[in-house]
Amino acid sequence: MFPGLTLPPSLMTLLAAFRPCFTAPSFRTFCGLAAGFWAQAGRRTVCGMLTGAGLSRAWSHHRAHRFFSRARWSSEQLGLVLARLVVAVLVPDGEPVTVAVDDTLFKRTGKKVHAIGWFHDGSVKGPHKVGLGNNWVIAAIVVRLPFCSRPVALPVLARLVHKDLTPAPASRLILARQMTAALAAALPGRQIHGVADAAYAGKELRRLPQTVTWTTRLRKDAALYELPGPRTGRRGRPRVKGPRLPSLAGLAKTAAFSPVTVTCYGRTATVHAAAITCLWHGVFGARRAQVILIRDKARPGGYDLALATTDLTASPAAVIERYAARWSIEVAVEDAKQIFGAGQARNRHPAAVHRTIPFTLACQSIAITWYATAGHHPADVAGHRARAPWYKTKAQPSTADMHAKLRRVLIAAEYRPARPDQPTPEEIRTVQLAWEAAAA
Repeated sequence: MFPGLTLPPSLMTLLAAFRPCFTAPSFRTFCGLAAGFWAQAGRRTVCGMLTGAGLSRAWSHHRAHRFFSRARWSSEQLGLVLARLVVAVLVPDGEPVTVAVDDTLFKRTGKKVHAIGWFHDGSVKGPHKVGLGNNWVIAAIVVRLPFCSRPVALPVLARLVHKDLTPAPASRLILARQMTAALAAALPGRQIHGVADAAYAGKELRRLPQTVTWTTRLRKDAALYELPGPRTGRRGRPRVKGPRLPSLAGLAKTAAFSPVTVTCYGRTATVHAAAITCLWHGVFGARRAQVILIRDKARPGGYDLALATTDLTASPAAVIERYAARWSIEVAVEDAKQIFGAGQARNRHPAAVHRTIPFTLACQSIAITWYATAGHHPADVAGHRARAPWYKTKAQPSTADMHAKLRRVLIAAEYRPARPDQPTPEEIRTVQLAWEAAAA
């Protein structure tokens, strides 16, 4: 492997996909810091990563800090290569790619921290839900793992919200649209299904490529219109929208609801849904949208939730399950903070601030991808129950289990001979897919 650093072949097959993103010295630093990030049991600061890799005596700490502040590499390119890798090994051929978008606050203090500001923070106690720190918009690919019944979100791209950016700051919606469009360009031939909450609905979505659909929650005051009628033959510009439709409550009174069976949040239930094709002109412009009104069968009349999507071919059940899968990015962000320690690095240099969070989120996704391709074993859950017998109902590995398994493998690799065992055929196939994804 590298002098002073021994990594298992199953992990190196994945890391090899990122070699084109770096120079040769920077790639060695990337692998070392990533290994230290996974192996570190304490705080995952920049020096903490160096200590976790066992390189604190071999490498200067300046080398680790320069990797984030001055080295020649792009977090955007890193994320796009990661996205191609995730799709190549975890998304079946020909299937669309679901991209969940959300934002979160990583708390920071200090006047010299780049792009620091006051942003909404739902974790704050009390009526004022604001916090000081760096606000990030994150795009994650939602995948289905064979050993998990829940959808799993793998963060691939992250962009920093900068209130003082000149000539004009980019809003969270603009950043979300840019990242989704970049993923669509990086994954040609794949249809992209973007999904986000009601905060990500605005005119900026009109600029999305036609290969990208968008699903979001519909506001109660949304102005919906009928489809424009045929041309009348009169002079002048044809109409771009038809008459305005009633409010959502009015539509629910006349809509034809039918029962559908959906699997959301780990349980299967039957709800009543109605689909209406119309225009949400204020958000999607002239692009047609499908509005899904949902209500529980125990509550006749009215509606409980309204969704809007530009995917006109999806059934109401598919739209409902797609929006429910959006919650996986909330879980991924919580895992990033509580399990992987993202945001613990105290960088202040602008380039380092822009790179550290995307780096740690990429390490999180690589760890889960490694577990899904090489680390999972059916006995993992039984072993966890043996160590913690009070978890009697545990049937699936958690994110913490995946991270712990990778950490144990990294520690074991330190005690192997200088030349580790040759990769297995499955590992060779994984690296072939990774190189094909990187070269695409």
